[in-house]
Amino acid sequence: MTFDDILPTVRTILDERRGTLKSLEWLLINRDLYGRVRLIAPEAVQRQESVREFLEALATELPNRLGPHAYSAEAAILYEADRELACQGAPSIPIEDLGNVWLVDRLATEGNWAQIAPETQGPPRIVFFSIKGGVGRSTALAATAWWLAQAGKRVLVLDLDLESPGLSSSLLPPDRQPKYGITDWLVEDLVDNADVVFESLIATSGLSHDGEIYVVPAHGADPGEYVAKLGRVWMPKIRPDGTREPWSSRLQRLLQALVERLRPDVVLIDSRAGIDEVASACVTDLGANPVLLFALEGSQTWTGYRILFEHWRRAGVAELVRERLQLVAAVTPDTEARLNYLETLRENGYDLFASSLYDEIRPGEAVGDRWHFDAADDTAPHAPWEVRWHQSLAGLRSLHGRLTEIDANAVRTIFGPMIDGIVQTTGLENKNV
Repeated sequence: MTFDDILPTVRTILDERRGTLKSLEWLLINRDLYGRVRLIAPEAVQRQESVREFLEALATELPNRLGPHAYSAEAAILYEADRELACQGAPSIPIEDLGNVWLVDRLATEGNWAQIAPETQGPPRIVFFSIKGGVGRSTALAATAWWLAQAGKRVLVLDLDLESPGLSSSLLPPDRQPKYGITDWLVEDLVDNADVVFESLIATSGLSHDGEIYVVPAHGADPGEYVAKLGRVWMPKIRPDGTREPWSSRLQRLLQALVERLRPDVVLIDSRAGIDEVASACVTDLGANPVLLFALEGSQTWTGYRILFEHWRRAGVAELVRERLQLVAAVTPDTEARLNYLETLRENGYDLFASSLYDEIRPGEAVGDRWHFDAADDTAPHAPWEVRWHQSLAGLRSLHGRLTEIDANAVRTIFGPMIDGIVQTTGLENKNV
C-alpha cells in the first residue's frame, strides 16, 4: 500500500456501501499532510444511531485496507457542523459518481492547481508558462511586449519567475532597473508596509516608440537579501480579525493595484516553469486568459502536461480551465524538418487534450457545454502557435540590445503566429494592433 493506492482503495470501500452513503448530507475524506486518511462527517449524524454505526464500521475498515495511510479506528472520525468550515480553505475534490463525498487534501504548499479563479475583468492577462525551462518562454514574452508597444499599446510585464529571475534584464538596461521588485512588495505587505515600496517597483522600458512597456521585476536593482526574502513571499497574511489571506490573494491584490495605477491595455506574466506554487498562482489564481503552454516535442513535455491535465480532470475543473489554454510550439527548427516537427507536436497535443480535457463526444462536435475539437482544427487549443528558432534571439543576456536593433519583419518571422493568436484571442485586434 502506497500513496497512489489510497484513492482507489477508498473508492472501492465507498462503492461497496453506496446505499447507506446516500443518507449522509456530505462526507469528507480528509488526507492530512502526511497522507493519512480520516473521515469528517456532519455533527447531526452523531444522534442517528444507524448512520453513526455505519461510519464507525468505515473507520474500522480504513486502517485494515490502507495500513499506515489511515488513522486508527478510534481516531478516524471527526464531526463538524459545516462542510466548508471543515475544509478550512484546503482544496476539496469531488469523488467521481459519489455526489456527496469529497476528498480534502491538506498540502504543505499554497499551490493546489484545483481552484480556478474566474477570468478577470479589465485588461487581458496573458500567462507565459512551460512545464520545463529552457524553451524560450521569457524571450517570447519580451518580443510580444515589444511588438504590442510598437503598435501603441500600454503593456504591463510582471516577472513572476521569482526563483529564476531575469526577464527584466531583457527589457531594461541596468540604469533603468527599479529600486524594488515583487519580492520586496510581498515581504513588506506581511507587516503592512507595502505602500513604502509600491511606486519604486515600476520601471519603463526604452524599447517602445509609440506605446509603453512597464516592467515590474522579481527583485530590484540591488537584490539585497533576496534568498531570505524569497523564503517569506509565500507566507499567508494574518489580518487583524484573525482571518488568513493566502499569498496568491496578496499577489492578486498587487496586480490589481498595478493595473489601477498604470491603466495598461494588456498584462503579460512570466510564470515559473514546472508544477509549483508560483506557477499555480499564475495559471489558476490570476484570472488569466489565455494561458500559453510552451512545448518542445518530446516525452518530458507530454508527461509533465499530462500530470497537470489529469489533475484538473480528477478535480472536476477541466471545463473551467480548458478554454483558456493554448499550446505554443516553442523554438521550432528552422530547417526542412520544420513542418514534420509541427505536425508531430500537433498530433501529440491532440492526444493529450483529447484524453484529458476534451469531452467524450464525436470530434468536431459541441453539445451544450460539452465539446471536442477535431484534430485538424486550427482554432483548437491543441493546435500550436509557432515560435521559430532564430540565432538573433537565442539568448536573453543581450536581448535588450537586439530588440533595439531588430526590425519588425524579423519579429514577425519568428513570433508572428503567436503574436497574431494573442491579438485575436484577447480582442486587441479591435484596438488597432
